Amino acid sequence: MNDEIPVVKNGYYTIQIQDLGYKGEGIGRYKGFTVFVRGGIPGDLVEVKIVKINKNFCYGKLIKVITPSADRIRERCPVAEKCGGCQIQNMNYEAQLEFKTRLVKETIERIGKLSGVVIHKCIGMEDPWRYRNKAQFPVGNISGEVAIGFFAPGSHRIIPVDSCLIQHYVTDDILRIIKDFIKKYNIDIYDEATGKGLLRHVVIRTGFNTGETMIVLVINGRNLPHYRRLISMITGEIKTVRSIVLNINRENTNVILGKENITIYGSDRIRDYISDLQFLISPLSFFQVNPIQTQVLYDRAVEYASLTGKETVFDLYSGTGTISLFMAKRARKVYGIEIVEDAAEDARENARINNITNVEFIAGPVEDIIPELHKKGIKADVIVLDPPRKGCDPALLNTVIEMRPARIVYVSCNPATLARDLNILDRGGFQPLEIQPVDMFPHTSHVECVVSIKREDSQAAV
Repeated sequence: MNDEIPVVKNGYYTIQIQDLGYKGEGIGRYKGFTVFVRGGIPGDLVEVKIVKINKNFCYGKLIKVITPSADRIRERCPVAEKCGGCQIQNMNYEAQLEFKTRLVKETIERIGKLSGVVIHKCIGMEDPWRYRNKAQFPVGNISGEVAIGFFAPGSHRIIPVDSCLIQHYVTDDILRIIKDFIKKYNIDIYDEATGKGLLRHVVIRTGFNTGETMIVLVINGRNLPHYRRLISMITGEIKTVRSIVLNINRENTNVILGKENITIYGSDRIRDYISDLQFLISPLSFFQVNPIQTQVLYDRAVEYASLTGKETVFDLYSGTGTISLFMAKRARKVYGIEIVEDAAEDARENARINNITNVEFIAGPVEDIIPELHKKGIKADVIVLDPPRKGCDPALLNTVIEMRPARIVYVSCNPATLARDLNILDRGGFQPLEIQPVDMFPHTSHVECVVSIKREDSQAAV
């Protein structure tokens, strides 16, 4: 081992936590050597046990908080330290928002190599609890007992939960009923190690503004024994359930949902609203998990688009059309481009039920669709980018640069890939002006951002 490394594996050390990493882990130093500590927050003086050493940093297990940070609070959830869901529930909410603002600023400067971009304070929630409209629970067996919960960090070991404080209230009752059903009717539980067994996951989706609830039971087969009894147990107690679905997943995979759904009760879909727009949600549909903050995010995206009613908007990665429909209310025409045909079809249906006729959804690769639109003389005044966590493909960004829209609005769930992509756009003549972080996921290390970007030689107001 390198003699310059001042710590040894299984050694105990006292360190001061100075910062948080992008995964919410505490960062401290021992004789200048970086130590990552899950559960540590800035200001803590802690005792740690070193569990893993790399060349330039190591990982320490939190043994004891010697002197707590002024921002440290007691977690509300009894399994917060074990569960992988809420990484920073032990930090007061105002400090969480400050961390997320700082994370975005430092990432934009360090990875994006950008300065002078206005980065606003992260917009938080008035009540940062019970905000999620979708939950995915693995089902397992622990010492002969049914376990439904979440995976521990970095593992597939289930941490059983009876109540999750960031999920909708109805989730707690549904889990209790399903657990009782499994025990009463001796339902076979799936075993990841062998690939055998039946019930794999329980997925619960709730419309916050309609109250409608969907339950998806992911099974390694095509039939759930005694399912009529389960329907009776659920609907007899929970009147908001509008859909119960069997999702077929017989693959030996970490992917939760299979491609085939069998509706065993009620409708194939439930409804919810964002602002005055209605959306249909199916088991496989993408829909933002925090509906309250989604409206905050989309309102800012529309503001950054600076629409007057005369513009043509291209929404790339349009998904089920949520942002497209927001933009369409203020634009002349919106084209949503989405590679997944099912998502594009959902988007068309969402446009239909909202009576929005100035939007067109096209399924296919962006790099193929955009040249076709150009041949028809269709040019974008504003482009919206809302990619997955991996960010935009460089080829797509080059295509966007070549299109030379007046403005770009970039919605991102990953500050690191956002910073990388903004650097490419900046070098291509598109200047990031301001970034608004939005806390879509309180008590976790994740943060969503919306960015206003203007073509440098454009006189269009932003």
